[in-house]
Amino acid sequence: MRMRKKPNLDLRMENCAHLLISDPENKRGVWAASFPDYREIWLEIGCGKGRFTADTAAANRDVLLLAIEKVESAMVMAMERVQNAGLKNVRFIDADAMHLGEMFSRGEIARIFINFCDPWPKSRDAKFRLTAPAFLRSYADILPIGGAVHFKTDNTPLFTWSKGVFADEGWELQHVTCHLHENGVTGIMTDYEAKFVAEGVAIKRLEALKTDSTKDTSAGTPPRLRNAALSDARNC
Repeated sequence: MRMRKKPNLDLRMENCAHLLISDPENKRGVWAASFPDYREIWLEIGCGKGRFTADTAAANRDVLLLAIEKVESAMVMAMERVQNAGLKNVRFIDADAMHLGEMFSRGEIARIFINFCDPWPKSRDAKFRLTAPAFLRSYADILPIGGAVHFKTDNTPLFTWSKGVFADEGWELQHVTCHLHENGVTGIMTDYEAKFVAEGVAIKRLEALKTDSTKDTSAGTPPRLRNAALSDARNC
């Protein structure tokens, strides 16, 4: 469902303008120099309303968290959440994840979070999944060796499919679980996640580490995705 435009959106965005990076392309290659007070830079792709963003930043104040969100009506709520919490170590980027290479150079991002992304269930749309090979190669471009993608979803077919893609693309999988909160809430949750957990939905999670074998964009164009409908992958 498309989110409706929030009342007074422009004014609310203006009130949080100090948290917005309006020229991320100009910081490519100089992110660390631009924010020297932080030991690492982490990236959240699709921050939504910002519960995970704010709580992660609060728990890791020596890290700069960059949150990408292309839906302004969601992003303004995340920005207000961060601002109201008095957090200084978060910045927002109004952009699409397809353009990461234009914003970051090699090794600038230490960790990437992907939480509850659109599953794009039809095979013809598989290339739009944030765990599709082309996206994984763009992540590999901006992570150092040992850098990681942290991926969470409630969608079992997407999780199963994504595990296979990560493995095929040369990532090392760690901390793979099909029921993250089975024995109680574990880690920081998103708003969606809290709702799912309350409803008894099992949350899937993995960490994918970049290794010397991980493919990046220098490996060329990924093969065309075929027979990638999520209805064909049901087991976690």
